[in-house]
Amino acid sequence: MAKVKMRPIGNAIHRDESFEQNQKGIAELNQRIQTLREQCQSGWGQKYQDRVHAKGKLTTWERIEALKDDDSSVLPIGTFVNQGVIFEGGKESPSAGVITAFIKVHQRWVVVIANDNTVASGSWWPLTPEKIQRAQEIALKLKVPVVYLVDCSGLFLPEQGRSFPGKRGAGHIFKMNSLLSDAGVPQLSGVFGDCIAGGGYMPLISDKVIMTEQAYMVIAGAALIQGAKSQKITSLSIGGPNVHVHLSNCADDRAPTDEICIEMLRLEISQMNSSAVPYYRFGCEAAPPAFEASELEGLMPVKHSDRYSIHQVIARLVDDSLFWELGANIGPELLTGVARIQGLYVGIIANNQDLVEHPTLKGRKRPGGILYKESIAKAASFSRACNDDGLPILWLQDISGFDIGVEAERQGLLGYGSSLIYSNSTHSTPMITVLLRKASGAGYYAMAGHPYDPVLQLSTPLTRQAVMEGKTLAVGAFNTKLDDQFNIATEDPAQRAKIEAGMKAVESKIEADMDPVRAAAQMDTDEIVYFSELRAYLECATEMCYQASGVRRIKNPRIWSMHDLAVMWAGQRIEEATETPSVVANSNEPKEYADLARFEAPIDGTLYYAPSPDADPFITEGQTVNPGDVIALIEVMKFFYEIKYEGDTSVIAAHKGSQDAEPIEAGSVIWYWK
Repeated sequence: MAKVKMRPIGNAIHRDESFEQNQKGIAELNQRIQTLREQCQSGWGQKYQDRVHAKGKLTTWERIEALKDDDSSVLPIGTFVNQGVIFEGGKESPSAGVITAFIKVHQRWVVVIANDNTVASGSWWPLTPEKIQRAQEIALKLKVPVVYLVDCSGLFLPEQGRSFPGKRGAGHIFKMNSLLSDAGVPQLSGVFGDCIAGGGYMPLISDKVIMTEQAYMVIAGAALIQGAKSQKITSLSIGGPNVHVHLSNCADDRAPTDEICIEMLRLEISQMNSSAVPYYRFGCEAAPPAFEASELEGLMPVKHSDRYSIHQVIARLVDDSLFWELGANIGPELLTGVARIQGLYVGIIANNQDLVEHPTLKGRKRPGGILYKESIAKAASFSRACNDDGLPILWLQDISGFDIGVEAERQGLLGYGSSLIYSNSTHSTPMITVLLRKASGAGYYAMAGHPYDPVLQLSTPLTRQAVMEGKTLAVGAFNTKLDDQFNIATEDPAQRAKIEAGMKAVESKIEADMDPVRAAAQMDTDEIVYFSELRAYLECATEMCYQASGVRRIKNPRIWSMHDLAVMWAGQRIEEATETPSVVANSNEPKEYADLARFEAPIDGTLYYAPSPDADPFITEGQTVNPGDVIALIEVMKFFYEIKYEGDTSVIAAHKGSQDAEPIEAGSVIWYWK
């Protein structure tokens, strides 16, 4: 079988005015995220950090920094959980009072779960248990070691009703401890202070438990015992290292300081199995992309209706900017292929925003960023091949949803979509999902959104998760009060104003709901990362997918079923284009137009003859039009597509064929030429 042959993807870019505008817009969004990150990392502020230091202890972030390798980074997840939520007593819980992150220790990736001792002494708040469990979930799927840095005074009692009961309440943490142990995933615990009730239970199933001299683990603290049994005792005397290291055997070792406890944890990790990453590179070396990942912040338009090249995005995420594309001529609105990240193979499935040729109607096109029958079947087949070969799947989402309408229903898109959903629901290979911008409707689900258990889902400052855009949803909500053109169907000024206000309120609410920080606060995504950080997170996630050996099927590239797929797909389409579309007749067309050449709309949508309402039109009557000139825009599902004159010679614009800012069908005349 032939080896994997990859070709360059993308190219160097010209930093034009559009690039600079995108970069400026992204920088403003990044600054907001950076401000929130700094607030989360400071916990309850300097006063509480000073209180920790006064006890001779390290803050949680200082412990994490001491634990990781000096030449590696901390990659947090769940930073914004509970962001903006006010709890009983007007209190906030930055990052839900617990830090979860990926770090390298002795060149092995580990998942660290650390109570923030500057936030209510590391208490558990609503969503704290779910956040801990999410980190444990990732470790369990990838068989990556877990390190608990425990400093927890138990539940934040005024809110215990929202964190104690329920299927994923605090008690489920201990089930996850047990499942990790059952699967042979190493777990280590450093106990640094208060560990009361659930905080005391969490370390117990770990393979190794190390306590500092200030640490104690108790089912109930001294205050509760004194109240219940009138005994004069301290928590340290009933559950400190003297008890649990030397009498109960609930802990293994003791350390005089936080720093030494961290060093002992690092020593334990050094004795674990080494990473299998070099083995699974199959002779390749890790390499950076040929183009800087930071350029993504100039390539990605802030305006969600503007398009960009997904090829350029992939070129800034994968090793050497090399890519093996499969099925390029089948469902081209979806890009599928194989690349390397850190020298390790990954399958990539990505939305293509360009206009693409219609598979059955010659001369027609259709917009990308939407799932059609061909691309759904392509994604299902490709993802199954990745699963069979053991390639992690990287989903790059910017999707408006499934195709809709008469053709979609007749083709059975519901059935094809179910096939893709079934595939994603049953895959055993790890899936990583990145929401580049839009993650809309059932398309978000079909492309391995969070409900389909990717090992990691990342959002960007541009991400918008929703069933549909706010304006579209407002139209749907008030549909009975609109005419066929979706204009308000009343002449009563008061009634019109009321409907306008209602539609605006719905639109504003949905726009607020689509804020990526809102999604992250609710744990609808794992982390918001800058575009310039995407490569680092993907390096980490990919290496974690390959770090443990012998725990999942990973086939040698020579025997990939992917090669068979490439042969079967070469030069073929799911359906050949055989039908030539008929021109949509205009019954009001003047007779003098009959002998003029026509330029017809390649897709259905809303036609615009100018780039914006206050701008000059692209062309005017009597103007010479050259090959490649933009003559109009057509908007489809909130994306704008440039319509260009595709002739071989120049022509003279004679008459507009349609109304500006009105719906247009594919085949309708846009311009008449002389």
